This record gives sequence, C-alpha cells and structure tokens, in this order.
Amino acid sequence: MAKAKKLPSPCIDVCKFRREGHCIGCSMTKAQKKMFKSLKKPQHQHAFVEMLAHQQSDMGKYSHWTQAYLKKCAKKGVTPPVGP
Repeated sequence: MAKAKKLPSPCIDVCKFRREGHCIGCSMTKAQKKMFKSLKKPQHQHAFVEMLAHQQSDMGKYSHWTQAYLKKCAKKGVTPPVGP
C-alpha cells in the first residue's frame, strides 16, 4: 500500500510576525509553527490546517493565504484540507 503524502506546512514563506505575534502571511504564531512540525498523524495535520483557516477568518485580512496554500499543496501532489 502506498504511503500517503505528507501535508505541507501552512506557512507560505512570509514569516513576519506583526499582528500580536501572528504571521502576516499565514496567521500562525511561532508556537503554532512549532506545533505543526510536531504533528505526525495526517488527521491531526488536517485538523490543524482547518483550525488555522478558522483563525484567519476570525482575524481577517488573510484572503491571500488560501490560494497560496492550495498552490503549495498542488505542487506537492497533496489534496488540501481547505478549499477556496
């Protein structure tokens, strides 16, 4: 059986922490970035990305992230847990 491809990090390589410690590119804090790296199970990674999408929605001004993350997932050949 083929191994499932790993979900890429929600980071979109902006990494500027300005909004009360949240990155202006992906909305993650430094602690959240570290946490995502520690998640090994695909269902945990997917749940994290879904939580992050809700966080971005609550904070506002992250509409650019979805397209960037979908492109990153497509490049890696992975089905993303979020859609446009």
